[in-house]
Amino acid sequence: MSDTATGEKSVSREEGVRHIAEIIKDIKFALLTTVSGKGHLHSRPMTTQETEFDGDVWFIGSKDSGSVADIKAQPQVNVSYADIGKNTYLSVTGKAVLIDDRAKLETLWSDGYKAYFEGGIDDPDIQLIKIESQGAEYWEGGRTRNLLQMAVATVTGKTSDDHGTNETVKL
Repeated sequence: MSDTATGEKSVSREEGVRHIAEIIKDIKFALLTTVSGKGHLHSRPMTTQETEFDGDVWFIGSKDSGSVADIKAQPQVNVSYADIGKNTYLSVTGKAVLIDDRAKLETLWSDGYKAYFEGGIDDPDIQLIKIESQGAEYWEGGRTRNLLQMAVATVTGKTSDDHGTNETVKL
């Protein structure tokens, strides 16, 4: 389905989830944007968990962190991903939920977190953050193609209608 006013297309949930999973799988870090109790936006880098995207995004955070305090005040968040090499960008909106689940923590945990949590996996400061995705939008376009389009436009004075792919997914 295409939005002719914006050129954006909407895809099915199943197709969108599969494609979003493909985008996220190789991106190590995301930006989690929260809203403080005073309405201020804060973005913080978070480590992408090595789990298959099924509509939910998981992070491991600290109970004493600003992001957890913000989530308690306002659970609406945004998670942004960028793969500059592939010229791919993803924005996921959703509701953050603070979860205490040892079994889930064990599936998400890696020894790299020992640098942040002195007590390792048993550290009482560990907080699981689950983002229940409500929607997503992604943009894809090859850098080489875009550079070529810029060169053609410079020489010919004509712009291209091909701006890559822009899809929205209702989750």
